[in-house]
Amino acid sequence: MSVLAEFAAAVAARRIRVVDLTHTLDPQFPAIVLQAELGQAAPFRIEEISRYDERGSAWYWNNFTCSEHTGTHFDAPIHWISGRYLPNNATDSIPVEDLMGPACVIDCSAEAALDADFLLTKERLLAWEAEHGQIPARAWVLMRTDWSKKIVDAVAYQNFDEAGQHTPGPSVDAMQFLVFERQVLGFGTETIGTDAGQAFHLRPPHPAHDLLHGAGRYGLQCLNNLDQLPATGAYLVCPPLKIKQGSGSPLRVLAFVESAV
Repeated sequence: MSVLAEFAAAVAARRIRVVDLTHTLDPQFPAIVLQAELGQAAPFRIEEISRYDERGSAWYWNNFTCSEHTGTHFDAPIHWISGRYLPNNATDSIPVEDLMGPACVIDCSAEAALDADFLLTKERLLAWEAEHGQIPARAWVLMRTDWSKKIVDAVAYQNFDEAGQHTPGPSVDAMQFLVFERQVLGFGTETIGTDAGQAFHLRPPHPAHDLLHGAGRYGLQCLNNLDQLPATGAYLVCPPLKIKQGSGSPLRVLAFVESAV
């Protein structure tokens, strides 16, 4: 039996589980909000074209509009100034081999529950490696915070106050370690951005965006169901829409996990 046939048989027999890491996208999904003087991302909107009626008796379909960075979404290197001149830096030119890979899940849910501004550090990553083994090159590192469970309340999910947004994310030394010492493919979070809400105070500001995209790597935001993944052993598939010169796109993120049965 070929490798692909074995894989298909394992999925059919439920020896491999498929975990959907994607939120449902609807008009209530919170949009990214920047300072008032900056350009703003359009929220998701959907408009019915026809539904088996006088507008089209045999078919149902919709028009939709949204920002590239809406819902569970992908960041390409061209999204950030540090990656603007790199080759193959947009969603239509990224090598397809980069859109899949092993996943390492760093469980920071306890820390994030106590501190909305929690930062994942290199020290925390080294402690994870001491327990689970070294993060392999070309892996996706996913920061589990259980922030996705807040999506039922858009205000709590965004978590703004007079000082700005408060959501957990990576520190500068964590991103330097993952990009330069571990050569990861990308970094994913359950929050609305790959960076912490207060990451503009860091140096460099927004290190996930700056360092990942400057090195030609990728980001995933608004992930769901990370609590269903093991620390290691899952395999991630995350192709964005092939938008010409696209800086990102909503997408369906799937993880394949070997079943215990």
